[in-house]
Amino acid sequence: MAYRSFEDLEVWKSVCDLAVKVYELLKNCSDYGLKNQMTRSAVSIASNIAEGAERNSAPDFIRFLHIAKGSAAELRTQSMIAARIGELTQEEADILIAATRRLGGQLQSLAKSLKPKT
Repeated sequence: MAYRSFEDLEVWKSVCDLAVKVYELLKNCSDYGLKNQMTRSAVSIASNIAEGAERNSAPDFIRFLHIAKGSAAELRTQSMIAARIGELTQEEADILIAATRRLGGQLQSLAKSLKPKT
């Protein structure tokens, strides 16, 4: 896989856009705990991609990509809960849910591409 920095990775760019979207959707959220957890999950996805890429080790990068994928699942779960309690509309939650599913697949594909060919 040829890239110079994590900033070159399309998945990292997409995750950063998602994090900004989460902040925008939750700017008026009245549940501080949920807002905090959702924004932390979103930022964690991008941060783990960056940290893993900078480790300069394929096994470490793969491990951090799996952690990022877990954070995407957390955000997906939190989005579902936020819709059920009325902090997000169902349409807003569906946007986040679709994005986290897509990104989870991209993270899995990237991890797979980093594994040594046998």
